[in-house]
Amino acid sequence: MSVDAEIIPPKPPESYAQLQQRLLLTTLVLAVFGAVGTYFAYSANIAANYAIGAVTGIVYLRLLGRSVGRLGVGGKVSSGIFTPRLALFGGLFFLATRLEALQVIPIFLGFLTYKAALLVYGIQLLLPVRKSHKPT
Repeated sequence: MSVDAEIIPPKPPESYAQLQQRLLLTTLVLAVFGAVGTYFAYSANIAANYAIGAVTGIVYLRLLGRSVGRLGVGGKVSSGIFTPRLALFGGLFFLATRLEALQVIPIFLGFLTYKAALLVYGIQLLLPVRKSHKPT
């Protein structure tokens, strides 16, 4: 029994560099919207704290990307208790608890913006791709 079916090859996955750029851009866009929304909903001080956390989250994501990128090349990845990413995160929250001008909650929520970007990317992967049909 012969079945004539066209086999469509799967779309090649993004390169790692493209994925990093896409995640960083999505994080940046979400951070800008989050900071502007916080400014209008609360105050400039809270928006600035959110932005500080979001920028730190972007730097964290970049450091994480470099670390993961080194795995594919066979480079050494720091896996001890002290990593630059952990120092960045811990240093930010140490400063937030010590300085009166900084507030922990908006900084923490801003820092988590990169996680929202990961969720957006994951949801985009799950959504089916619609092909546009041109009238003939």
